[in-house]
Amino acid sequence: MKKVFIDGSAGTTGLRIYERLSSRKDIQLITLPEKTRKDINARRDALNSADIAFLCLPDDAARESVSLVSNPSTAIIDTSTAHRVNPDWVYGLPELSGQRERVKSSKRVANPGCHATGFIVLVAPLVEAGIIAKNEALSCFSLTGYSGGGKGMITQYDDEGRDVLLDAPRQYGLTQKHKHLPEMTKLSGLEVSPAFCPIVGPYYAGMEVTVSLFNRDMKAIADCYMDYYKDGVIHFVENAGERGFISAGKFAGRDDLEVSIYGNGERILLVSRFDNLGKGASGAAIQNMNILLGVNETEGLNV
Repeated sequence: MKKVFIDGSAGTTGLRIYERLSSRKDIQLITLPEKTRKDINARRDALNSADIAFLCLPDDAARESVSLVSNPSTAIIDTSTAHRVNPDWVYGLPELSGQRERVKSSKRVANPGCHATGFIVLVAPLVEAGIIAKNEALSCFSLTGYSGGGKGMITQYDDEGRDVLLDAPRQYGLTQKHKHLPEMTKLSGLEVSPAFCPIVGPYYAGMEVTVSLFNRDMKAIADCYMDYYKDGVIHFVENAGERGFISAGKFAGRDDLEVSIYGNGERILLVSRFDNLGKGASGAAIQNMNILLGVNETEGLNV
C-alpha cells in the first residue's frame, strides 16, 4: 500500500484529491491534525514519509515544500504554476508524444493548468504535424466555471447578495500576462505566445477552449487528432455539438476530455471540452499518480 500526502488539502484541488483517494484500497493517506497542518516540521515529516506527495498550494509555498523533501523516493505532483516550465520537472500531460514514459520515470511532475490543458491538446499535435507553424500567431478564448478561481471565487459567486456583474460572463487576463501563457507556449511547441482571452462564467464547473485557424484542410486536422489521441482520457469526436451549440458544462463532473473541430475550411474552430476541476486539475493529478504507481491510469477517474 502506497503512502500519499496532500500538502494543502484544505484548498479546492486538495479537497477533491482527498475525497477521491479516501476510498482507494491501495492508498494510505497521511493526514495532519488541524493544529499542525501548517507546521513546517510536521509537513516535512509527512512529505518525506510519503511515496507520493501532492502540492496544492500557492507557488511560493509549493517551492518551500519542495525544499523540505530530502527523501529521494518521494515523488511530487505539484498542482501550482511554480514548476510547469522548469526543465527539471516533467509536465504532467501524458497524452503528449513521449510524455507518458517521462511521467512514469519522474519524481517531479508538474500538473498542467486548466486553460493550458485545453489549449495544448488542440495545438501541440498540429504543430508536431506541421499543420500549424511554430511561429504562427494564434488566438484562443476559454470559458470556465467559477470553481476554477478557488475557494474565494466560489464564495463570491455563491453569495446570495453577490454583485449583479457576476451574473454575466466576465473576461479577465486583460494584460495578456496570464500565468498559463508560458506553459501554453512551450508545451505546444510554439515560438510565439497566443493572444489569450479567458472568461469566467456564472456556473460552477466545466471548461471550453477554442482556437481559431484559417484556410486549413479539416480532414487533415481530424486525421491528426484521431491518430494522436488513441490512448489516455482524451478523445476526438466529429460533430460533437448539441443542435448547433456546444456547452461548456457538458463534461462537468468528468475526468476525460473531448477534442472536436468545426467550420468550413476557410474558418475553423478547434474546441476542447472538459471539467476545469477534472482533467483541468484533480483528475489530471490522480491520472499522473496512477502512472507513477504503475496502475491503470483511469483508476478512480470518471471517464
